[in-house]
Amino acid sequence: MHDLHSHRSAVEAPRVLKFHAPEIVFGQDSLVEVAHAALRLGAQRPMVVTDEGLIDTGWVAQLTLLLDEQGLAPTTWNGLTPNPKDVEIEAGHQVYQESGCDVLIAIGGGSVMDAAKGIAVLAGHGGSILDYEGVDRATRPIPPLVMVPTTSGTGADVSQFCIVTDTARSTKITILGRALVPDITVIDPRLLTTMPEWLNAATGLDALTHGIEAFVSLGHNQLTDHHALRAVTMVTSHLARTMDEPSDMTARTSMAQASLEAGLAFTNAILGATHAMSHQVGGLLDLPHGVINGVLLPHVIRFNAAADPLPYVAIAMSLALPEGRGSAEEAAQAVAARVEELARQVGVPKGLREIGVSDADIDVLATNALRDACMSTNPRQASHEEMAALFRTAL
Repeated sequence: MHDLHSHRSAVEAPRVLKFHAPEIVFGQDSLVEVAHAALRLGAQRPMVVTDEGLIDTGWVAQLTLLLDEQGLAPTTWNGLTPNPKDVEIEAGHQVYQESGCDVLIAIGGGSVMDAAKGIAVLAGHGGSILDYEGVDRATRPIPPLVMVPTTSGTGADVSQFCIVTDTARSTKITILGRALVPDITVIDPRLLTTMPEWLNAATGLDALTHGIEAFVSLGHNQLTDHHALRAVTMVTSHLARTMDEPSDMTARTSMAQASLEAGLAFTNAILGATHAMSHQVGGLLDLPHGVINGVLLPHVIRFNAAADPLPYVAIAMSLALPEGRGSAEEAAQAVAARVEELARQVGVPKGLREIGVSDADIDVLATNALRDACMSTNPRQASHEEMAALFRTAL
């Protein structure tokens, strides 16, 4: 039997570890805790950031009622589209200022939570949201953030990432920094039952990608590894069940936990090539991030494993794949195959061409992917030619 960490501990010198996490409130019917969370953070006029789809589900009305009952005067803003745009975030910030808001409450998926983070950055700093691209560019205090995730996958409720679409350049920028980790996340698995099926599949594959990329990341450590592995096994065990039985609360709660564990892993270990590539495709074509990840992840696993397959042995073992007991190469290939199988099972297209990427896009996609912050922690470096070839393989 392989020692799961021998390939790492042997080569790594001891170092000081940091692990960032918000306060976490987790469980069925925990929505009632949101108003108390906002009050603890000093809210009087919270801004509720959400989208049309969430308003239609009725959750926003429930939340607003709970806020009213605690004597708060919320302003609701929903002027955003999936993959939030720079111009939308700037418009939301204007509403925040005009309404004299003090705390941000995001109820929605990754796009809603990223928009709330973007508004918070502007509330603390002013300027344009694109000014803060990169690591730790937002240095001043920002308003408190309460997150209420309604999808099981993005991890934005616990992460230090904010992803924004730059509409002028049709690309996604990454804003990264400790200041963007929300103060409190309230995870009520009931809120996952109203997701459309495609979004359930997409966000579930996003969580799977977070777990695998965080585990093999150059930034991984012993505080992130167990969260990453647990997320991978939980998504693989429970995602299909939530597709077949949307109201099965046991499976929903497991997916909510998988998303959380994946978020705790990747915000501390950072990610890799799948996300570096996916951000570019999503910026170009305005498509669901998790779907793009589902297409790319098996190819990236094979690409990384060609340089070093060893980290994938632990993943194969935790997924109980028999190849985990074989060579490291076999283990890595089996992990890629298992990911591909799950992606097919939940209805993700086979290649990027099916979602609108063409050969003509590859050069610019490769250039931008190599500039993405997530590439710095990918276990295998890539030249422009290698990155373009990887995109081609995924077509």
